[in-house]
Amino acid sequence: MSSTPQHIEYETQPPFLVGWVSSWGRVVIDTVIALGDFSLFCFRMLVWMFTRLPQRETIWPNFHQVGVLSLPVVALTGTFIGMVLAVQSYFQFRQIGLETRLGGVINMSLVRELGPVLAATMLAGRVGSSMAAELGTMRVTEQIDALSAMGANPIRYLVVPRFLACLFLIPALTVMADFMGVAGGHFYSVDIIGIDVHHYWHNSAKFVSNFDLFVGLFKSVFFGAAIAMISCYQGFNCTAGAEGVGRASTAAFVYSFVAILALDLMLGIALDSIYFTYYPEGASLL
Repeated sequence: MSSTPQHIEYETQPPFLVGWVSSWGRVVIDTVIALGDFSLFCFRMLVWMFTRLPQRETIWPNFHQVGVLSLPVVALTGTFIGMVLAVQSYFQFRQIGLETRLGGVINMSLVRELGPVLAATMLAGRVGSSMAAELGTMRVTEQIDALSAMGANPIRYLVVPRFLACLFLIPALTVMADFMGVAGGHFYSVDIIGIDVHHYWHNSAKFVSNFDLFVGLFKSVFFGAAIAMISCYQGFNCTAGAEGVGRASTAAFVYSFVAILALDLMLGIALDSIYFTYYPEGASLL
C-alpha cells in the first residue's frame, strides 16, 4: 500500500518540467563535447605548427589573402570610425569646454579598443567566414578525406598556414586601422570643426602612451588566433550539403565575434591590473 502513493506522485510529475531538464541536460552535454573536440583540434594544430611547418608555397597565398586583401576594408573602416568618434564626442566636450582634449580621447579609444576590435571584426567577417566556407566545401566534397588518403595531414596543410597568417598579420592590420582612425579623427576635428592643431596633438601625446599601443597590439594577437581556430574548426566539422556550409560560415563569424569581445574584456582587465600594479602613478590620469 505504501508504494502506491509514490507511484502516483511519479506519474503526476509535470511533463514540461521533465522536458525542460532533458533539454538543458542535452545542451550541457553537447557543449562539453564540442569544447573537448575544439580543444583537441587546437592541440593537434599547435603540435603540427611547432614540429613541422608547412611549405612556403602554402603559406604565402594565405598571407596574401589575410593581409594584403584585407587592407582596403580595414583602412576604410578605421577612417570612418575616427571621424564618427570626433562627431559624437565633440558636442559633449564642447559643453564642458574641453574640446581641445578631443584628440586624446579619440586616439586613446582607437589605439586601445576600437582599432584592434574593429580590425579583428573585419578579419572575422571577411577572412574567417571565407575560411569556414572554403574548408566546409572541401569537407562536403571529400577533398579533406582525399588529402588524408594520400598521406598528407589536412591540419598541417590547411589549418596551420591560415592560423599563421591570422596570427602574424592581424597586428599589421591593427596598426593600419589605428593610423587611418587617427588620420580620420584629425581631419574632422582640425579641418572641419576647427580645433587648434597644436592642442589637439599635445593632448594626444599627453594621454596616449606606448603602453596603450602595446595593449592594442597584444590583444590583436589573441584575436587573430581565436578567429583562425574557430573558423577552421567550423569548416572541418561542417555538415553535409550547401546548408551545412552556410551554417559553418555563419557560426564562424558569430563565435569569432563573441570570442573577440570576451577576450577583449579579460585581457583589458588583466593588462590594466598589471599596469597599475607596477605603475600606480598611471591611475592619476584616469
